[in-house]
Amino acid sequence: MISSPHTPSVKSQIYIIGFTRLNKLIHSLVDDYSDSVDFYFTEQSFEDALKTARTLVREGKVDAFVSAGANAAYLRDNVGVPVVSVKVDGFDMLSALLKARQESNRIGMISYKTTNSDVESAKNLLNIEIEQRAYTSVDQVRECICELSAKGFKVIVGSSIVVDLAEREGLIGILLYSQRSARQALEDAIQIASVKKQEVRRRERLNTIIGHLKEGVVAVDIDEQIELFNPAMEKLLGIPSDRIIGRKLSNLSPVLRLDETLKTGVQLLEQTHKVGHKTVIVNRIPIRERGVVTGAVLTFQDSQSILRADRSIRSQAATKHNSKAKYVLDDIVGRSASILEAKSLAKRFSKIDSTVLITGDTGTGKELIAHSMHLESSRRDNPFVAINCGAFPASLLESELFGYEEGAFTGSRRGGKQGLFEAAHTGTIFLDEISEIPLQLQTHLLRVLQEKEIMRVGSYETTAVDFRVIAATNRNLKDCIAKGTFRPDLFYRLNVLRITLTPLRQRMEDLPIIAGRLFANSLKTFKSECPPDRFLQAMLPYLQNYDWAGNVRELENVIERLVVCFGDLTEFDAIGKEEIRSVVPEIFEINTFYNPVSTQTSDLKSTYKANEWIHIQSVIEECKGNHVEAALRLGISRTTLWRKLKELKEREVGID
Repeated sequence: MISSPHTPSVKSQIYIIGFTRLNKLIHSLVDDYSDSVDFYFTEQSFEDALKTARTLVREGKVDAFVSAGANAAYLRDNVGVPVVSVKVDGFDMLSALLKARQESNRIGMISYKTTNSDVESAKNLLNIEIEQRAYTSVDQVRECICELSAKGFKVIVGSSIVVDLAEREGLIGILLYSQRSARQALEDAIQIASVKKQEVRRRERLNTIIGHLKEGVVAVDIDEQIELFNPAMEKLLGIPSDRIIGRKLSNLSPVLRLDETLKTGVQLLEQTHKVGHKTVIVNRIPIRERGVVTGAVLTFQDSQSILRADRSIRSQAATKHNSKAKYVLDDIVGRSASILEAKSLAKRFSKIDSTVLITGDTGTGKELIAHSMHLESSRRDNPFVAINCGAFPASLLESELFGYEEGAFTGSRRGGKQGLFEAAHTGTIFLDEISEIPLQLQTHLLRVLQEKEIMRVGSYETTAVDFRVIAATNRNLKDCIAKGTFRPDLFYRLNVLRITLTPLRQRMEDLPIIAGRLFANSLKTFKSECPPDRFLQAMLPYLQNYDWAGNVRELENVIERLVVCFGDLTEFDAIGKEEIRSVVPEIFEINTFYNPVSTQTSDLKSTYKANEWIHIQSVIEECKGNHVEAALRLGISRTTLWRKLKELKEREVGID
């Protein structure tokens, strides 16, 4: 009888088909493998065994069979599941003959199909008489036993069925199979079943994936006959699934044919075809096994789906433009009254949605304040979108801020583009260097701030948006209004809540704290084991004797340079002033910011500006006119340097 599993198992399923002695031998071994395999036993032969095996295969309940002799050969020829035979080697035969000799010196041996040529050697070695017979059916086994019994043989060596039938005739049966050979067969079957199960899992996983793809997929063999397809392909072809497998793809759809791919082995990607009423994008890819083309795969996508995905990706890309705030209030360090007041205002203002204007010199931390206000607000889980208004020409800035429709201008993207105000919906938009927005765009921006609606370039429809605006500038906007470069009504719209950040030179008590944080961060970045406190202590006297035109950004650049050059040291007493000067010469320059240029520039603001330009000119000359390097030395962006030079030319202060 067959022992069958009641529920599906993740273990491998192995069936042993044999007679009593073989099953008993294998049964004594299976406990060693029960953690990973379920074993089932049946005592049948030939036609009955084949019938059972086919049923198990059809129902998917078996991964491998273990059998021996005639059963194994018969199953192997007639089922599509691996059949592992318990094999007999010379050691097994010799062991069986030794056992048989203990019973009699006259031994009969019955083998499947052919007699064993090694028996003659064993006969002479053991000094016994052996007579052999071969069989191909159960009836022949009985005939062989009767013949040997009639000749006076009392001991029969053979397979399980031979032993069973011999004992029924009153003879002594010696099983030819050993525990060793049975164990080897089990282990071979387990390995084969495991591999087969993995292949089945991979195939099922692949079928599941392919079945749920929106893209159509079809695979063909070397004759272009369809082996695999998914529902999307079935829908495109408009042919029932039971009429697809095995047919040639070119006969079903000449447009999608793969015969050229099979012939040339060349993949063809992103080809456009018309199938029925649909335009599809098709990829043709050859399948190679050991370098030889054995089939091909065709995939397709509906062109409309691609366009929708393209619009979605572009929208996401716009949304992700600085879409996450990175800094919190604790990232802004200092103990001066001015910085503590700025942080207090930032925290208070973050609780409401009114527009905030942050003013301060370059590098004072305006963007950090904007980030931290967003993260302190109720909009913290929504987008934070930042843009430097001075980094774009007027024509591009308009489309960046407000977006555009398809065909709005030459070179516009198909499907249009979402603007940053749309991307900031439900979140915060940070307009850095707001003073640099061209005058013609300020009217558009003012309307967006007032109405909370945007109109894309090239569109006549408005879209309601919900955003909070934080703007920043390092200019005096009232001066810009006086010059006619900034609209007063836009200034009043922006200047609802105000935070002013003082330059570092006016809060030098914060420098040790800021420098300590920057030293620690830079040493960590460059994986230096140098103690930050000792590094700070050694460099602080030099750092405190400089006015920091570029504020914290310039300080950060100087500290990074110091760490790169001296970060591998453990003793700083040996570092001379000249060594430090060679690395950061700017901090040894004469304090020019408060030295009057002439007796005619007596007010503090003009004095500062004039001397700032002298300092900029000096750095540019040191960098041999390289504005990129000069901006890095000054601790400001290239945009800011460009703006300062432009302003300088306007005022005709002697810098080219």
